[in-house]
Amino acid sequence: MTAPLTDIEVEPAAAAELFGDRIGIVRRFTADLAQYGEELGLIGPLELPRLWTRHVINSGLLAPLLVAGRVGDIGSGAGLPGLVLAAARPDATLILIEPMERRTDWLRAEADRLGLTNVEVVRARAEEAEISPWLDQATARAVSALSKLIPLTVPLVKTGGQLLFLKGARVADEVTAARKVISRHHLVDVEVLELGTGLVDETTRVFRATVD
Repeated sequence: MTAPLTDIEVEPAAAAELFGDRIGIVRRFTADLAQYGEELGLIGPLELPRLWTRHVINSGLLAPLLVAGRVGDIGSGAGLPGLVLAAARPDATLILIEPMERRTDWLRAEADRLGLTNVEVVRARAEEAEISPWLDQATARAVSALSKLIPLTVPLVKTGGQLLFLKGARVADEVTAARKVISRHHLVDVEVLELGTGLVDETTRVFRATVD
């Protein structure tokens, strides 16, 4: 089922600035997600008018924070942020961890369509995933609160690696609520970053911490 063109958000000028010479791949991904996302249960119909700004650019703003190593995307779903990051950062390997079969089928097929050779798809819940070698970084978007997300992801990340979680406007409250969990899992250099200021109207908040 193809979404009506009038329902799909026009690509904002910030997209080309953010993604540079990788914009063609990101455009293809966005078009594919608009065409098949609702049918496959990856996105809701209300997301089409804000697909670029709320989802694709929101994910892409994380790209400069990645290392040229192994980056896990927990609960990758539609590939937000995993496939966007793989497109933006061909020097990093994105391990997309997702428990639902139809979503892992989409992730594999879409990575092939986009010609992304830096993507690995693992069908598993985060707490059951067997990742070797350990991750240099782990990210997640719209998965769960920090108090639940941190215990799921820290075992997958090597000492000295980072957690990079895309969060909403109430991230400061989440950090406060997760204070004991942060201490128990030996996270240091804990900070909240605000990305996209001056580039987009709605900035992106990222919880960043290092596994000690």
